[in-house]
Amino acid sequence: MLRIDPRDAVPIWKQIEEGLRRLVGSGSLRPGRPVPSVRDLARELRVNPMTVSKAYQRLADGGVLVVRRGEGTFVAEGPPQLTRAERAKTMREGASRYVSLAATLGVSKDEAAREVAAAWDGPRRGRGEES
Repeated sequence: MLRIDPRDAVPIWKQIEEGLRRLVGSGSLRPGRPVPSVRDLARELRVNPMTVSKAYQRLADGGVLVVRRGEGTFVAEGPPQLTRAERAKTMREGASRYVSLAATLGVSKDEAAREVAAAWDGPRRGRGEES
């Protein structure tokens, strides 16, 4: 379901956060479905529960997850409610990270654009959405 790489320079909580975002975006974790408890996921990934808790809190703050007291943590029913400016800022930051990675790897602009198109089309297959 979710994998982390302790050798990666990206902090483990960030790997968990990004991994869960991918699972939600791809439809592998559907809206309204529960996610593993902090303790269960920490045990499965062999990390400190506080690491998982930080990722879950950031995802809840971002509207990706919702916490229901006494019930658990669930995938939000819809996409996070962001203002246009917040959404643009988040997309710009993500795009900057991607461009930096592509440049570091020596990838051309065309190749990077093809990878974005493939990633965009991949998660949406089988969900009845158009690209």
